[in-house]
Amino acid sequence: MNLQDTIEHMPEAMYLRLKCAAETGKWPEGTLVDQAQRDTALQLIMAYQARHLNSDEMLTIGSDGQMVHKNKRQLKEQFSSVAKEETITSSTTVNPENENSTKSDIAHFTNL
Repeated sequence: MNLQDTIEHMPEAMYLRLKCAAETGKWPEGTLVDQAQRDTALQLIMAYQARHLNSDEMLTIGSDGQMVHKNKRQLKEQFSSVAKEETITSSTTVNPENENSTKSDIAHFTNL
């Protein structure tokens, strides 16, 4: 079985085990990974990411087999759009005394 067949039929659980080994230097159950195993695990997870994940996250492998890089402007745009989404979906509660007013969960210090 060659590398492409291995990656094609690799279950996600195996990918996650290899990812853990490459990132931490230990298998999920705590056994140490030697350098050769770590290097092989890194190659396999990069190939898996390119074949199955199609991620555009920073420092992952894209579907073209290249590492995804983003410049500072692209990262700022990505993080500002995430912050805007969180602001939109943040929880607000309606004041029972006045249904038209809303009270956010953020503390306000007005009498300082």
